[in-house]
Amino acid sequence: MREPLSEPLRPVRLLRIDGASRDEHDDSVIAETPVALLYNDQSHAVMMATPIALEDFALGFALSEGVVASPQEFRLVDIVRSDAGIALHGAIPQARFDALAGRRRNLAGRSGCGLCGIESLQDAVRPVPRVRTQERVAVAAIGQALDALALRQPLNDRSGGVHAAGFAHADGLLVREDVGRHNALDKLIGALARAQPAPEAHAGFLVMTSRASYEIVHKAATAGIAVVVAISAPTDLAIRIAEQAGVTLAAFARGASLNVYTHRQRIDG
Repeated sequence: MREPLSEPLRPVRLLRIDGASRDEHDDSVIAETPVALLYNDQSHAVMMATPIALEDFALGFALSEGVVASPQEFRLVDIVRSDAGIALHGAIPQARFDALAGRRRNLAGRSGCGLCGIESLQDAVRPVPRVRTQERVAVAAIGQALDALALRQPLNDRSGGVHAAGFAHADGLLVREDVGRHNALDKLIGALARAQPAPEAHAGFLVMTSRASYEIVHKAATAGIAVVVAISAPTDLAIRIAEQAGVTLAAFARGASLNVYTHRQRIDG
């Protein structure tokens, strides 16, 4: 029987080989499901994602991709599940819908791909807003956030195949998980926008269980997040975009150790 598309983990039966030993085991793997994003009944993108926190994903994707400029411009009309996948139907103002015609995405996005399907090279690297804040972050706070993030990944604990994005702020750490790092960040951005009261994006920082790619930095800047911390490597384009956007980009973060590539004045200690 097919597992419900709303379940983030799927049961599997496996053969474990360890030297001369062979044993049957039950296990859980992370779900990877096509999730279509539609605006005003027109398909815009299809991403491979984990089918949880879909309301957060729908809003966060619309915000981080510049489909809308504020949460008030987006309304999730329906979530339609079928054997083929999940469709998220959003309603946006007509002016925003018309603007999409100039940079249609209509992509089939792998879970690890943020730019698959872009129709022109000009659309691949979009203008990025500049983040302006004097907020500073202590190295100790980054270490604490990374420690907390490691304890807030229940899906990864059970499957070993999930990324997490966390926003550390004065009231704690908000976390979202997904099979794709870009999806996890979109879900987090949506969750931040839906929170009541919503934390100030410039008054916290982002921690990611992945490398720092161009789209991670671009999405963070679009959301107004000034400090991005990744546990793995940055790309050269991520560094250039972070410099341009006024984003502090740190990577290879492990406890009290990290490399700061841009706008290092925001990091204390």
